[in-house]
Amino acid sequence: MAIGSPIEWTEATWNPVGGCTILSPGCTNCYAMRMARRLEAMGQAKYAGTTRVSGGRAKWTGKVVLDEKAVELPRKWTKGRLIFVNSMSDLFHDNVPVEFIERVFDVMRTTPQHTYQVLTKRAERLEAVSPRLRWPSNVWMGVSVESQDYWWRVDHLRATGAAIRFLSLEPLLGPIRADDLSGIDWVITGGESGPGSRPVQPDWVRTIRDACLDQGVAFHFKQWGGTNKKASGRLLDRRTWDEMPPRDRGLRRQGAGLLLT
Repeated sequence: MAIGSPIEWTEATWNPVGGCTILSPGCTNCYAMRMARRLEAMGQAKYAGTTRVSGGRAKWTGKVVLDEKAVELPRKWTKGRLIFVNSMSDLFHDNVPVEFIERVFDVMRTTPQHTYQVLTKRAERLEAVSPRLRWPSNVWMGVSVESQDYWWRVDHLRATGAAIRFLSLEPLLGPIRADDLSGIDWVITGGESGPGSRPVQPDWVRTIRDACLDQGVAFHFKQWGGTNKKASGRLLDRRTWDEMPPRDRGLRRQGAGLLLT
């Protein structure tokens, strides 16, 4: 587990799974592929064989590793943290057994001092597995949507038992009409960063921000991206946007009888 994550919208990362598969255009320049290659070179057996080099770049091989030693790590942290789950993989990958997903959810449910952010592109499997999971109030569930072509993932997210639902519209690869954000509590967006990054248009971001403001949804703008994301910054119309839902919103919904766990 890593404390002090460089990801702007979380505080720590927890990776009970390593390795993934390219699924859609948003995966093309995934930072986790590059990181997994470096970690393997540093001798971390967890990432051995999870990437290959193609065209001079690291690419996922499809190998997925279940890290038994990492599953229980959050229990060792007594101080509550905002934790991004599987920054180096996808908990709902087809090669992750449902029983393992249930174990991860059990750890999250029994460590209420933490707030967990789970993000997936496998929205169909997320909905299929959802009835088997006990959804605690401290788990925020999100789906990644890189363009309008993948907005259908949002409907699968809405069908889950998650207390807090969020969207990661990053890397934003095209305009998105966020006309209906019903059932969504939080929207993150940002441009792609790193080698070969594809540019984002300011009006794409403004359209999403305005939809969030109109519908009362928390909005977070992560970055403009590019090969030097620090230089391009994260100001949108002369300010930063760091909104997020209250951490106790899920608990309040549970108390009101609006959440089944």
